[in-house]
Amino acid sequence: MAENFLIPDWPAPAQVKSAIILRSGGCSRAPFESNNLALHVEDNASDVQKNRDGLVDSLALPAQPLWLNQCHGTDLVYVPQASQAASADGSYSDTANTVCAILTADCLPVLFCNQSGSQVAAAHAGWRGLCGGILRKTVATFKHSPDQVMAYLGPAIGPQVFEVGAEVLQAFLHSAQNAQHNQAVIAAFKAVDGSADKYLADLYALARAELAASGVIEIYGGNYCSYSDSERFYSFRREPKTGRNASLVWLQS
Repeated sequence: MAENFLIPDWPAPAQVKSAIILRSGGCSRAPFESNNLALHVEDNASDVQKNRDGLVDSLALPAQPLWLNQCHGTDLVYVPQASQAASADGSYSDTANTVCAILTADCLPVLFCNQSGSQVAAAHAGWRGLCGGILRKTVATFKHSPDQVMAYLGPAIGPQVFEVGAEVLQAFLHSAQNAQHNQAVIAAFKAVDGSADKYLADLYALARAELAASGVIEIYGGNYCSYSDSERFYSFRREPKTGRNASLVWLQS
């Protein structure tokens, strides 16, 4: 089933495992076809569970991932002590055989590990969570300094199609951590022709700027567009009633 997931291209230590789950290869029916992994989108619950179980089998996961109740916030949970459906938008673990998972359909999933391979984390970074500091809070969970942390940016809506209002630009400017971060935010927004208050926003550039301002040097990925790649990815903006892809990271014993 290798065609049903991607392995992130980042120089993570050997014991750090990660995967991006594609929308193909499951049993969900229209409009969720076919590998929807979210229970909250009005898909048939038994189909979703079959997809989740198939994911465990196809990737030989050590355990069922911790599936969060994501709410566009900035809370994180420690996977070994968390319960399924915990309300949070990020998770982290320093324990082998526990799996961090993020569900997305245009929002940005970010996977983390440290260079020594002793901790992993995953964050759900839609624009609200990203602006609110979910990535800097995730970096802060690591026991090592930020320059020992690496991040991988998974599939999100691309900068050519992510149209937002001026209030989004202002919110990011308000949350910038320093002058350099402020300039990077400005560069990540492109005015829409003929509009005084509409912009195309680059979520990947905004995430890179946030991570850099938080001290992270090694940043990988960020070359997908969930909106334009309907074969591999779900997109809420493209189809408001749709499924969710998953991005996973874990420590293998």
